[in-house]
Amino acid sequence: MNSTASSIETSDILIVDDTINNLRLLSSILSQSGFSVRKAINGRMALNAIHACKPDLVLLDISMPDMDGYEVCQHLKQDPQTQEIPVIFLSASDMPGDKVKAFGLGGTDYITKPFHSEEVVARIQNQLLLSQLRSELKTKNHDLEKALSQLKTAQVELVQKEKMLGLSQLIAGIAHEINNPISFIAGNLGPARQYFLDLVNIINLYRQRYPDPGEEIDTAIQSKELDFITHDFSNVMKSMERGTKRICEIVQALQTFSHHGESTIKTVNLHTTLGSILTLLKPRLRGQGSRPSIYVCYNYDNLPLVTCDAKLISQAILHLLDNAIDAIDTLWENRQKTRDITNDSRQEPEIVISTEVPQADLISISIRDNGIGISDEIKSRIYDPFFTTKSIGSGKGLGLSISYQIIVGKHKGHLFFKSHPFQGSEFTLQIPTEMEPVSPKNHNRVKQPFRPAGREKICK
Repeated sequence: MNSTASSIETSDILIVDDTINNLRLLSSILSQSGFSVRKAINGRMALNAIHACKPDLVLLDISMPDMDGYEVCQHLKQDPQTQEIPVIFLSASDMPGDKVKAFGLGGTDYITKPFHSEEVVARIQNQLLLSQLRSELKTKNHDLEKALSQLKTAQVELVQKEKMLGLSQLIAGIAHEINNPISFIAGNLGPARQYFLDLVNIINLYRQRYPDPGEEIDTAIQSKELDFITHDFSNVMKSMERGTKRICEIVQALQTFSHHGESTIKTVNLHTTLGSILTLLKPRLRGQGSRPSIYVCYNYDNLPLVTCDAKLISQAILHLLDNAIDAIDTLWENRQKTRDITNDSRQEPEIVISTEVPQADLISISIRDNGIGISDEIKSRIYDPFFTTKSIGSGKGLGLSISYQIIVGKHKGHLFFKSHPFQGSEFTLQIPTEMEPVSPKNHNRVKQPFRPAGREKICK
């Protein structure tokens, strides 16, 4: 005998009936079946007994003076402390209306008099079993809800760690990218300062000797190489201007990417968003090891402005472009390991970005690479959280999963791909032009500026 059956047979049953003979008969039947039995001869006595010690089941006669079985059941079902107790009605009436009323008030079963002892025991056992199963199910549901809450918390933490890992890699690249122009500027400040002092010295000599410069001025001009200073000073200033401009571009790209201090939902130019993301990814697009710099090709349509969660869409596009670069890196790493020198292995790494308007209220962005591709065995799993083919420490495998949640879950769009092993992959995202209603002045009939189709080594 299992524990469930054992606990059912020792259950506490409260019999409520104003007929003493019925109480004795039912008490005898249930006691012989192993149940613990208590008795009440009216409704108020029954309620007092129930509140004093909750029974596992109530066997309740309908026809009683003062308070009938319907009223007793109604009291039980209105009280959160007792509403889960199974109630089996006993009645001499076999009328459908009485049964409907009994079940409508929360009764779990209905037994008509005269009854068979085996039937009563069987019905009680069934209701006790159902009650116990409901209780166990409720406990398991509570445990599952708790586990789900813990999983969601863990997922949020892992997503945040993935973001921080990606952010740290991005920051490392940006820091290197900013350090280069800063180094140019810092390296030129010394010569620029000396050139300035030399020029000031020559000017002061002119002022002292004017209008007859004399031999001292000629000697100073020759010793300071005035012609060289004049030429090189211009180059130094141009170099510092380029460095300053590069830093400004990076800062602007960071501001565009982060949308810091702006409304989450806003109308954006996705071509500008793409440009900012590519600026931030320049360090990754440069040549790495045996892999040459990655060419970026554009095939831009005249897109409308799009109302979306700008920060999340930027994040999704960044993950897709980052994934394309990873695929190219993996292919070239494999070729380096296997010393593949076929013609295909010398094909320049390339990412092609295409935008179009497939229908009036939808925009599409495709990102195609000629990287390692995706094998058929893992195609069904690439959007699964935590699935990754990257080495340990390279990420938690959440990039594509996050992109899918942003595009499909948040923006009600689509994200699909096609890929062949060693031939590259193409991911296409589609989102509605309007995430939510916007005011007429921001309506998406305004078109985005678009760049002609072209190809460039963006990492120069």
